[in-house]
Amino acid sequence: MGFISPLTYLCTMKVVAFLGSPRPNGNSEQMVRRVFGVLESNGIKTEMIRVGGKPLHGCLACMKCFETRNGQCANQTDDLNDYVEKMREADGIILASPTYFADVSAEMKALIDRTGMLTRSGGDFLRYKVGAAVISARRAGSTHAFDTINHLFLASQMIVPGSSYWNMGLGRLEGEVSEDEEGMDCMETLGMNMAWLLHRITE
Repeated sequence: MGFISPLTYLCTMKVVAFLGSPRPNGNSEQMVRRVFGVLESNGIKTEMIRVGGKPLHGCLACMKCFETRNGQCANQTDDLNDYVEKMREADGIILASPTYFADVSAEMKALIDRTGMLTRSGGDFLRYKVGAAVISARRAGSTHAFDTINHLFLASQMIVPGSSYWNMGLGRLEGEVSEDEEGMDCMETLGMNMAWLLHRITE
């Protein structure tokens, strides 16, 4: 499974992944599960949350988060504040999305926009957390979607580990990504690099 830290059994770190796909057991989820397998073998707890297909409103540009500066979105008609709390508690964050017209899904974009506003107005609570983007695609457009997620991470002062290639996998039908050997190997390496980085940060 790759990197195994001597601190494995003392670790209390956690990585939370948010899935922008509405498909249960879809290609994005299978890629994240490969990353999770490596993280868990290194003693890092994991949690997966599906936002795709669920009600998640875009940013209303009300700017109330800059008035309250409490890290909470004023729009409480959906679960965004619960998602943000999960991010606060985590040491690492994975945002995974299928490619929709050369970008992330609508729910993932809403999560990015609103979380970005909250961390900037709420004391930069994502600073120094480890962030990784995971993208599935039928054929193309994945690089743009990958950049969309990384823009949030970098603007939020997060630490972004690399892998053997960009974190992308090819597949249209459920399970097809498992046939993308290079893509799945990339997920394995991403898990190793995230585990290594998380352990180094806590040393």
